[in-house]
This record gives sequence, C-alpha cells and structure tokens, in this order.
Amino acid sequence: MAKKKLLIKKHILMPVHTKLSESDKKKLLEQYNITTKELPKIRKDDAAIADFNVKEGDVIKIVRKSNTSGESEFYRVVVSG
Repeated sequence: MAKKKLLIKKHILMPVHTKLSESDKKKLLEQYNITTKELPKIRKDDAAIADFNVKEGDVIKIVRKSNTSGESEFYRVVVSG
C-alpha cells in the first residue's frame, strides 16, 4: 500500500495561501507594473496549494505573520514544474 503524505494546513507556522481572481491578478500586475514572468514561482504540485484548482499562470497570495509589521504579503505565480 502506498504511503500518503500528511500535510497539516492549520498550523501556526503555515502561512495563509489564497488564489487571486483574474481581476485581482490584473490589478496586482498593473499596480507594480510587472508581468507574471517577474514574480517568484510556486510549483503547481506544491502541497500548500493542492486544494486549489490552479493552472499555470495563476497567482497565489501568501500572507505570513511578522513580528515587525504584523503581516507581510507575498505573491507567487504557478508553474508546472
């Protein structure tokens, strides 16, 4: 029997991941005057976004808790591999 990977998504150290809508993605790219090619990447098979129905080119927003600023937002573009 194949072993199943266990991922604890509700953990204090696990940052919140959300998939941006196409309109939010467009606003983000316009706000920073960038393209998706200029964003850091996240693999489509990353366990943190496994529950999202992602495709290549989607943008994921990651919110991490920060001792200095409260929360920090990061963005990643989905790539196939």
